[in-house]
Amino acid sequence: MYSLRFTPLCLLTISLLVHGVISADPLFHFCSKSGNFSAKSPYEINLNKLMSSLSYKVVPSGFGLGSVGQAPDRANGLALCRGDVSSTDCKTCVSEAKTEILQRCPNDKEGIIWYDNCLLKYSNKDFFGNIDYKYKFYMWNVQNVSNPASFNQKTKELLSHLTNEAYHSPKLFATGEQKLGEAQTLYGLVQCTRDLSTTGCKKCLDEAISEISSCCDGKIGGRVVGGSCNFRYELYPFVN
Repeated sequence: MYSLRFTPLCLLTISLLVHGVISADPLFHFCSKSGNFSAKSPYEINLNKLMSSLSYKVVPSGFGLGSVGQAPDRANGLALCRGDVSSTDCKTCVSEAKTEILQRCPNDKEGIIWYDNCLLKYSNKDFFGNIDYKYKFYMWNVQNVSNPASFNQKTKELLSHLTNEAYHSPKLFATGEQKLGEAQTLYGLVQCTRDLSTTGCKKCLDEAISEISSCCDGKIGGRVVGGSCNFRYELYPFVN
């Protein structure tokens, strides 16, 4: 059983069956409610062009970003697929994300949506290169480990090691595993959006990892998922 909580307001907790979270369903989304646009306005025209372009830009490398139009009606956006996802699954995920976020955030000038395989974000503000502290949520398995202090420390060690790999890699992505004894293996994943610098990626992941005690203290699996970076750890393999 998995639970989910979003930050910074943390007003809602819902439970999800692990096997019920499939790639076709969003993990979570936010609508900014900071500004609206009218039908057939310049911003809507620019946003629709941007969304169409992101579906194609993301395919070759798993990441795409772009801007369409001029301020104050410029639409800025990015799409990122998980580093181990195929090009076909990546394009499918981003196409679904594009349709879903426009339905869930109608006439909203800013929105973000996450799936297991991808994330898509857009805004009328230029956010490229800046760590997104605004949008974040937690997911954790409701089962507890027998020795939380030791498990938390080993989880932080693995994720920190993966962070050092990720921010030196072109994809700003890394996965790995660590033996916890004869019968258990800990699996981890970290990733940043590629508009960040390498130092920005490391800072984002370091700050996310520091939230383990707030997110998933002593839980057998968990994630901190933000608009610029995320990590996940489990006691079972989950990457391709």
